[in-house]
Amino acid sequence: MKFRLPILPCLALLLVATAFTQPQNTFIRDFGLPNANGNWVSTQNYPSAKGFIVIFTCNHCPFAKLYTKRMNDLNTQFSKNDVPLIAINSMDTLVYEDETFALMKIKAKQDSFNFPYLQDASQSVGKQFNAAHTPMAFVIWKETHGWKIRYSGAIDDNGEHPETATAYVSNAINELLQQKKVSLPETQSFGCRIFYRKQ
Repeated sequence: MKFRLPILPCLALLLVATAFTQPQNTFIRDFGLPNANGNWVSTQNYPSAKGFIVIFTCNHCPFAKLYTKRMNDLNTQFSKNDVPLIAINSMDTLVYEDETFALMKIKAKQDSFNFPYLQDASQSVGKQFNAAHTPMAFVIWKETHGWKIRYSGAIDDNGEHPETATAYVSNAINELLQQKKVSLPETQSFGCRIFYRKQ
């Protein structure tokens, strides 16, 4: 797979590629986190949801900033099919001063997010997903025993040029809505590394 990275000098030290980090058929427990708009958001708040687009992102990552419009578009496109988008910030605020909840509120407003932007201060949700980078996308689907990961990896394969990108997340959801098997369930994620605190 060929992934075209944006030409941004500051990404040289921040971008790290990862192999497939989360095995498929993994089940995700219900979770709830504080939203940048002041509300508490949980998967249980969406009783009619068929699934979720869960994207791990943050405030400071240059690569993640390229995907703001695409994330809004994904939520607009698929929330009407009961597959809403939830963004989660699992960055360690002790390491990154740009990732405070106050600055998350500012970013959500400035970027006109039409989806929840949740703070995972304990990093417990990020660890459950085994999220590695920002942005990193997961499509989880409702099953009898919980939410099953049906796709994990990049949102698409072209950060700079969405008009020519292969839309991995969109393709996976469309296949699931048609009750088909996801043809490409895993891709490589790229972006700023999420560092987890040692317990």
